[in-house]
Amino acid sequence: MALDALKSALPDYAKDLKLNLGSVIGNSELPQQQLWGTVLACAIASRSPRVLTELEPEAKANLSPEAYTAAKSAAAIMAMNNVYYRTRHLLSDPEYGNLRAGLRMNVIGNPGVEKVDFELWSLAVSAINGCGMCLDSHEQVLRKAGVDRETIQEAFKIAAVLQAVGATLDAEGVLAAGG
Repeated sequence: MALDALKSALPDYAKDLKLNLGSVIGNSELPQQQLWGTVLACAIASRSPRVLTELEPEAKANLSPEAYTAAKSAAAIMAMNNVYYRTRHLLSDPEYGNLRAGLRMNVIGNPGVEKVDFELWSLAVSAINGCGMCLDSHEQVLRKAGVDRETIQEAFKIAAVLQAVGATLDAEGVLAAGG
């Protein structure tokens, strides 16, 4: 199992990550599509080749072809949106907020899966990429759709753990190669 491979690859100092990896994915109460779509989108957003290589086959096996594509689409569109909206928010000139983005985001309106699932995946990717505006926007859409805070928290816990696992494994790989 991919989780076991990732857990065994983590160094002893990252024992908490090993335990958290098992709990946030292995013991998740999210429905399979929400869980594995979140895992895939976050694995992509983590930018860690090891995390993506280990988790992608299991995600693909647990997702319909449409959900698999939609999770990758969430990671892709949020990679763009998180930079754009985070920058717009961080600039001190509020007039940027009045300018039209002019960027295509059609997949958000028609992701090919349930809107709630796509919003959850987008929120998780936004957590990794640190865009407060996107986090607020996706959280509000999810809450209006009746999604509880515990479900939303599950998604960003997965994001947090996968990001930490990726950073740790990538750092260990660099150190093992001599820097």
